[in-house]
Amino acid sequence: MICVILSGSVVRPATMEEADVVTEENVYREDVIENRDAPPGGDMSNEDLLPVGPEGNIQGQMEEFLGPQPEYDEEEEEKKYYRRKRLGVIKNVLGASVGGMIVYSVYMGLLQMQLILHYDETYREVKYGNLGLEDIDKKMLMGINVTPIIGLLYTPVLIRFLGTKWMMFLASGIYALFVSTNFWERYYTLVPSAVAIGAAIVPLWASLGNYITRMAQQYYEYVNYKDDQVQEQKKVPEGAYNRYIIIFQCVFYIIFHFSLVFAEFPMRIFLHQFLNNYNHTLYGVEHCGATGSGLIQGFNKTVLKHLPRSLYLIEVESVLMGAAFLSMIIFLLLCGAAYRPTEEIDLRSIGWGNIFQLPFKHLRDYRLRLLIPFFIYSGLETLFAVTGLIVSYGVCTVGLEWLFLLIMTYGISCSLSSSLSLSLLKLPRYVSLLGGAAIHGPLLVALLCWSPDPRSPGQLPYLLLFTALWGIGSALNKTGLSIILGMLYEDKERLDFVFTIYHWWQAIAIFVVYLWTGLIMRAKLAILLVTLLIACSCYWTMERRLAKKIRFRLPRIPRPKHKVKGYRYLEEENSDESDMEGSDRNDDEDHQFEEEVIEEVGEAGSQGSDSPRGGARDRRRGRHDDYEQAGEGVGL
Repeated sequence: MICVILSGSVVRPATMEEADVVTEENVYREDVIENRDAPPGGDMSNEDLLPVGPEGNIQGQMEEFLGPQPEYDEEEEEKKYYRRKRLGVIKNVLGASVGGMIVYSVYMGLLQMQLILHYDETYREVKYGNLGLEDIDKKMLMGINVTPIIGLLYTPVLIRFLGTKWMMFLASGIYALFVSTNFWERYYTLVPSAVAIGAAIVPLWASLGNYITRMAQQYYEYVNYKDDQVQEQKKVPEGAYNRYIIIFQCVFYIIFHFSLVFAEFPMRIFLHQFLNNYNHTLYGVEHCGATGSGLIQGFNKTVLKHLPRSLYLIEVESVLMGAAFLSMIIFLLLCGAAYRPTEEIDLRSIGWGNIFQLPFKHLRDYRLRLLIPFFIYSGLETLFAVTGLIVSYGVCTVGLEWLFLLIMTYGISCSLSSSLSLSLLKLPRYVSLLGGAAIHGPLLVALLCWSPDPRSPGQLPYLLLFTALWGIGSALNKTGLSIILGMLYEDKERLDFVFTIYHWWQAIAIFVVYLWTGLIMRAKLAILLVTLLIACSCYWTMERRLAKKIRFRLPRIPRPKHKVKGYRYLEEENSDESDMEGSDRNDDEDHQFEEEVIEEVGEAGSQGSDSPRGGARDRRRGRHDDYEQAGEGVGL
């Protein structure tokens, strides 16, 4: 409290506001006294007018922070940014490849072990009694092989609804579900999980093919980020993505085919010690190879020397379950999105009816139609390599104990041979597909003439040679088809449709192989050989048509229809215009179109035209056809 004494009397105490005013006046007087030697007001600089103390320091720091930084190099920082982006794309490719490899290692390893254990008569009777495991296995295989037939109906919808990354994650979760059902083997656990796997096969492979191709396109964009086409998100020059598509598809298949090697670890480490030798398992077998029929006629019903402990089986299945969860984590954490958020919204906004129809409409393109025989052959030869070459020739000759070596040889050959498709960087694209066909053709003819004797372990080197050569052809076939599809269809909004058609036809062929199990071997080999010749002929026809620049027909992709208010769609139109502005613009366009129609009607009337609607209809049809057939006359 401040007391003011005037004329020897005490007056009321001053308020806080008055005390603040007095303090400010004192500070001002002190400042004037300290600066009385300052120049006149007209000669003072801006620095003299800045407040003294903490406020002046803050303002100086802000100017220093917001001002130009002499040490900042914008071009160098841009290079670092896109370098990180490129490393992220490589991380995505490796993550998708390793995740797919682990998923199929677990799936094929568990399925193989399960079928061998359930085949043994003693194991079925002792472990499960009258449960009917043999019938359960048949229905389980039917679920895996039959369900993909309807995959074309729902795969594009699932991929567009979930996104490419999340579709891969969901499919890997379904494979993990299949592993978990083996802890309690019953009809109501094994068969539904097998049906779920059959439903996930086509979406998983279509997503993987789409994802790897999109990563190649993104890598090109991050390498050539200064190009005008990339900056403005326009169509890049034809064939610009090809180099990266070749490299990334080869990397994917090099890693993925090692799944055939890792799938044999449960067989070699765990089950191999319980198997009987070939003298016991092949005791009743009389014919192998070309003279045989079915898988192996006369194969012994007891293939195990003694039964494995249940705890031992649980430990193996637990390891496989952990690997399945690891693949899910890899897809979740290591794989980034295949499209930008706005692009994913555009892909879904064309309408679910259009998404459902577009795979069928893409079959109008003669390029895709002429590749269908190769799609079919790809599925036929994949399953024949295991059920025909390795089982009916290999196991029938040298016994079940060498099954792991034959499959591992096939897997290593496929993996290493996938790198041969890197030659497409210098050679024409037909080298990969026709090169694989050139290897498989003579092998099929040789297999038609070869019938090894049962219980002949001396034939093992020849079987390994045939298996390795078949793996080379398979690798060239798989990498070649994926590369060619990526080259022919560069539009990112078509990739999921194209890869869905490819893997759907592949699944149809695998179903055919499942149906022909009881055929004689020579009939199977003849079907394969005829299909291969037809595929080569159709593919060569396609390349000749493209060389002659014959027009191909692509279905029109509808424009996205966004229903969410406030969404900013980056295109040629003004995305920020109000509803009134948009309606005015549409009215102007409609008015202009009506004037054009009236002019056409007048011209048609002067020439004796009877229908005023004909000109407008023809104009509309012409616009539609031009948009639908864009890019048809391009030879690739």
